[in-house]
Amino acid sequence: MNIRRKALERVRELASRFPVVAVLGPRQCGKTTLARRGLDYPYFDLEKPSDYRVFADDPELALRSFAPPLILDEVQRLPQVFPVLRGKIDADRRKTGQYFLLGSVNPALIRDVSESLAGRVGVIELTPFLAVEVLQIGLETLWHRGGFPDAALAGSDAVWDDWQDQYVRTFVERDLARFGTRQSPVQLRDLLTMLAGQQGGLLNASSLGRALGITHHTVQSTLDLLEGHFLVRRLRPYHANVGKRLVKAPKLYVRDSGLLHHLLGVRDAEALKRTAARGNSWEGFVVENLIALELLARPSSRFWFHRTHSGSEVDLIVDRGNRRIGFEVKLAAAVGSRDAAGLIQARADGVIDEGVLLYHGERSVPLAEGVQALPAGPVLRGGLWEETGCAAVGDAPPASP
Repeated sequence: MNIRRKALERVRELASRFPVVAVLGPRQCGKTTLARRGLDYPYFDLEKPSDYRVFADDPELALRSFAPPLILDEVQRLPQVFPVLRGKIDADRRKTGQYFLLGSVNPALIRDVSESLAGRVGVIELTPFLAVEVLQIGLETLWHRGGFPDAALAGSDAVWDDWQDQYVRTFVERDLARFGTRQSPVQLRDLLTMLAGQQGGLLNASSLGRALGITHHTVQSTLDLLEGHFLVRRLRPYHANVGKRLVKAPKLYVRDSGLLHHLLGVRDAEALKRTAARGNSWEGFVVENLIALELLARPSSRFWFHRTHSGSEVDLIVDRGNRRIGFEVKLAAAVGSRDAAGLIQARADGVIDEGVLLYHGERSVPLAEGVQALPAGPVLRGGLWEETGCAAVGDAPPASP
């Protein structure tokens, strides 16, 4: 199945401006496929022993021997290559699109890139499949299975579940072990499962630590690793001077809905219809798609949520610097102004400039001044991120999950 990734256009744009492009993302999200099919340059996998030795023994000789453009995969495995790359690039700074670096570990790779290649590299995060990229997959199937290509395209739910189990096993037993974490694989899996059970809720590291028999500092450091591996998102609260008591803890999401469902034991789409986590799961699925679409269109945007102690909430704020758009996600077929109360209040308080309620219906409905309801299916499937701040649904056919 030939699936065109929306990120490829952004990769090519960065390659026209920078000597180096770094494509980051979780393992198995499709970085290698994007690079090999979309770029078609000589490729080296630094997790492959033979390729690793080519560059590890003498990086300078290797980079002299292979003329760019080159693709170096899992480049975080060989940090000593970065200073050599800098020297090669500085020999002709005007030449763009020379090296494409693929990596799975955000903190380590970003640190090495920042120290050695500052001003020479454009960075993009590749996510698992977005809804707009795989129209051939039913939206409910994609929501259940998540966007990791092998999981989304699995031949059956049993194959999907087995893939997820192996992914988690490899992650906790190999990837995190490389960072010297003191938690056992069992503790790490327990933590992931507890995070899944709190999807979209406020992070309480002390409570998690007590349940696992570890300190809240250990929970936070482990969350740093999980976030750095692109598996967890801590969405920070937006603090505006609105004279209200505001929640200060971040909201926490397991980013891929398929991983979330595996951890929760939601084995098929029928089970998803019955689970109590359905609403929070849908919220996370929509939020991740919205953030990814926005970053492809406007990489400098920032993201928040907003909640007061009285309960008024906005699930996601897209902050473009000069304008903030608030999104509320509802798993309902019909909505009214009461469902948009958080958006309406946030707009009145100056927290957002406009509000969008994404729901499970079929029509665009004005709810208040500057606040409208839009059907989530066409928004996610259309992927048309307009200047209005939301997907332009227009006459697009309804596409409910």
